[in-house]
Amino acid sequence: MKKTSIIYSFNTVKTAQAAKMIIESFGDQDLEALNAEDITGEKFLKNKNLILGVATWFDGELPNYWDEFIPELEELNLKGYKVALFGPGDQKNYPENFVDGIGILGSLLEERGAVIVGFTSAEGYKFEKSRALRGDKFMGLALDFENQASKNKERIRNWVEQLRKEFP
Repeated sequence: MKKTSIIYSFNTVKTAQAAKMIIESFGDQDLEALNAEDITGEKFLKNKNLILGVATWFDGELPNYWDEFIPELEELNLKGYKVALFGPGDQKNYPENFVDGIGILGSLLEERGAVIVGFTSAEGYKFEKSRALRGDKFMGLALDFENQASKNKERIRNWVEQLRKEFP
């Protein structure tokens, strides 16, 4: 596998916790952790494989640090890049926009030419709607620390195994 960037906010609780579990699951793989709050186009384009941590804020919005990067992101050509997305959500208290951040960022990346990898089944989740859904799959790994924390470790382990096959 080529060197991979894992980009997430180092200052978040749940997204950072998930990122650390993902890094641990990859083990000896060559992952480079980058803080999403300091991301630039140059840093973003450094590696062709990307794992992005994106929370959903408020009623289905991107966190400020991703939102502020969008103007620069819209100028990037991401052809040849493979991107996997993960993010925390709360399906009980926010069932109408569960993990929307994954879908918002994923759609923007696809528009720029990136190939989204790491789709996961929506089976086992209870929510009303999500912008991250494509058919019966999420555009990445949805984690619910509030309501299904006991499933996070296994979901991450399975997702990392899937990414090992989907990343070159």
